[in-house]
Amino acid sequence: MTLQIVPVIMAGGSGTRLWPLSRALYPKQFLVLHGNESLFQQAHRRLQALAGEGIEVAAPCVVGNEEHRFLVLDQLREQGASPSSLLLEPVGRNTAPAVALAAHAAMANGQDPIMVVAPADQTVTDEAAFVAAVREAARAAEQGDIVILGIQPDSPQTGYGYIRTQGSASDVTRAVAAFVEKPNAETAQRYLAEGGYYWNSGLFVMRASRWLAALQHFRPDIAHAVAAAWSVRKTDGTFVRPGKEEFAAVPAESVDYAVLEKCPETPQAGFNVKMVPLNAGWSDLGAWDAVWQVSERDASGNVAQGDAIFHNTRNTLVHSTSRLVSAVGVDNIVVVETPDAVLVADRDSSQDVKKIVSALQEQGRTEGTLHRRVHRPWGWYDSIDAGPRFQVKRIMVKPKATLSLQMHHHRAEHWIVVSGTAEVTCGDKVTLLGENQSTYIPLGETHRLANPGTIPLEIIEVQSGSYLGEDDIVRFEDKYGR
Repeated sequence: MTLQIVPVIMAGGSGTRLWPLSRALYPKQFLVLHGNESLFQQAHRRLQALAGEGIEVAAPCVVGNEEHRFLVLDQLREQGASPSSLLLEPVGRNTAPAVALAAHAAMANGQDPIMVVAPADQTVTDEAAFVAAVREAARAAEQGDIVILGIQPDSPQTGYGYIRTQGSASDVTRAVAAFVEKPNAETAQRYLAEGGYYWNSGLFVMRASRWLAALQHFRPDIAHAVAAAWSVRKTDGTFVRPGKEEFAAVPAESVDYAVLEKCPETPQAGFNVKMVPLNAGWSDLGAWDAVWQVSERDASGNVAQGDAIFHNTRNTLVHSTSRLVSAVGVDNIVVVETPDAVLVADRDSSQDVKKIVSALQEQGRTEGTLHRRVHRPWGWYDSIDAGPRFQVKRIMVKPKATLSLQMHHHRAEHWIVVSGTAEVTCGDKVTLLGENQSTYIPLGETHRLANPGTIPLEIIEVQSGSYLGEDDIVRFEDKYGR
């Protein structure tokens, strides 16, 4: 009998500890930190590789939010894939409600598949070992168990929750005795010395109906609230939106607190939790130090990502996005350069980068939310210069993509085509512009930019006026539903 698996990719995180590369509207799961695939794309490819040996893998179910929906579609499209459904949470309610939404979606057609729930922002170095371990977990879940993947600790980490197991170390699948909170350094060292403790990877496997039954047993308030939000969902192609008000009323709780920790504490409930060890070079890349740990280092322990030069420097990571970065006479440092922000941090303090993001939010600054290059469903724009009453943008429009029909109250715009073909609507007039041609959009005029061609369209836009904010847009038509 073929085992049916639905991959569930949890893609709603913000990745604040990898700032300034990770921003709220372009978080770490969509970044390419090494190789040529983003972490999200790596997660998708690993899960699709589970197929074989009597296992059939469906298209992924992705749980995310409105702001990232087109990033998800674009990155899957680059891999020649599309989601079975993209569940868009109107507000974040942590992982227990998110997985419940995925379970309802998985059972929508009267089926009850095995769900493999995976965060979108992790990496592994041994994908064959990953596939073998998750297949083992799926077979255990077929018998009704909830199965979590545990990571063999190699150091006394205080940033992870731990799983205490029972049974022989030679057992492929082991019973979970307890889940343990993130320990202090002394306790983490003791766990490492005693053995039988594993890091909680956040990867777990179970039947969709089994998760809903466990949630109903331990947290009926969450189960009922999610069911209410699901019952009034709206579907637009692959986008599935639960009821906004109903989902806002769902209690926020993690999978661990809502269900997993309670299972071994109350064995009479009949929900067994098992663990399969995952020895596959796993990392959750939770901070820049973790990126240094998994990266290829030179003889002095340095990691160069982008254009970097080291002299008399050790154990340092430099990530350069747009210019040369040099490091001289430093040790154990992280330097991350982007066009609009630079981070310099002690590697051992890289967990505290999230406090910088909090400070940016408190000050009302945009650097915690947006990159200088801002991605849109039709392409992207890069704000390359600005001053009093003017702003210059470089704009890329994907082939066959169209911006909204819009107007501005406070600015006029000049467009110069750099490459490709532009279809310009200005008032009642529609014209085609080629390379080196330009046009003028007067203040208050209805207009639209489209790319009718088969190659990307690039233009330079010069804005002038009394107010140049992105909120000075009145949209009349928009194919992306904004």
